[in-house]
Amino acid sequence: MNKLKRIVFLLAVALLSIGSAQAADPENTLIMELPWGAVTIEMRPDLAPQHVARIKELTRKGFYDGTPFHRVISGFMAQGGDPTGTGTGGSGVKLPAEFSGEHFVRGVVGMARSSSPNSGDSQFFVMLGTAASLDGKYTIWGRVLEGMEHVDKITKGPESDNGIVAKPDKLVRIRVAADIKK
Repeated sequence: MNKLKRIVFLLAVALLSIGSAQAADPENTLIMELPWGAVTIEMRPDLAPQHVARIKELTRKGFYDGTPFHRVISGFMAQGGDPTGTGTGGSGVKLPAEFSGEHFVRGVVGMARSSSPNSGDSQFFVMLGTAASLDGKYTIWGRVLEGMEHVDKITKGPESDNGIVAKPDKLVRIRVAADIKK
C-alpha cells in the first residue's frame, strides 16, 4: 500500500507542476506572501474578467497588504480581504456576479459577497476543501498553483462562531508577478 500511496503522490506532484507551467502569464499571476511562505495564484480572466481586473487594481494599490484572514473554517475556506477585519469592510466598489461552470474545490479562489449576487467587493476566500453548494452562486477568479501548505497553516476560527478568528493571521502582501522586479 505504501508503494501505491507514493505513486499517487508523485502523480499529484507531476500534475501540480504541469498546472504551474501553464500559468506563465505574469500579468495574471499573484504572489501572496503569508508570514510562513509564498502562495502562487493563477487569476482567471477567462471566467471573471471584471473581478480579476479589480483584484489587480487593489493589489497594485497595496490594498490587501496587512489585511487579516478574519474568517477561517477548517476543511472549508479561509476568507480575507477586509481591511477592517470585521467581515463587513471593503473597497467600496461592488462588482457584478461572474458565475461560471467551474467548481469550488480545494485551492480555488472565489469572491466573498453578501446575500446579493452583485455585492462582491474586495473580500475573497481560498478553498481548503470542496463545497459544491457554492458552485454557480459565487464568482471564481483564481486558483492556487503553489503554496497550499501555507494556506493550510492559517489560524482557524471555531465552527460554533462561523469561523471568526479572534487573533487572525495577516497577509503580509500580495503582488502581481509582472510587477516584481527580478
